[in-house]
Amino acid sequence: MLIMIMNLSVGDLTPEFEGLATDGKIVSNETIKGKWTVLFFYPKAFTPGCTNEVCSIRDNFSNLKKYDINIYGISRDDFETQKKFKEKYSLPYELISDKDGKIVKAFKVEGPFGMAQKKTFIINPEGKIAYIFDKVNTKNHGNEVEEVLKKLIQ
Repeated sequence: MLIMIMNLSVGDLTPEFEGLATDGKIVSNETIKGKWTVLFFYPKAFTPGCTNEVCSIRDNFSNLKKYDINIYGISRDDFETQKKFKEKYSLPYELISDKDGKIVKAFKVEGPFGMAQKKTFIINPEGKIAYIFDKVNTKNHGNEVEEVLKKLIQ
């Protein structure tokens, strides 16, 4: 028997999730409601592509914050690794540890070895997916996200 896993689509409700952010707060599908939110998934902290991605968003952070949004990076790294990654690269937004992979599975972004694929979701204040980046240009992702936000939030 073949089981097909359907990816999430624009217009879908954000799946139920809950994770511990690097500021010690719990982030969930309920806590992000009321604000536009960027959730970006990456495979592993401290690897070159993932470092480029988090730094691209960091470097464009002041432009992104003009839209009064939440921004969270999510990977299967443990809490301490996420904290060290955030500190080393002076990230002005929070990272979420998904050590057990429940968030990765809920968003259907599980890749090889159970790690997260590089994928970004922009979620509207009602909790629905407004845009999905299936392909991420790690060195320019902050700009990519801003361009989409400009169109979505007018």
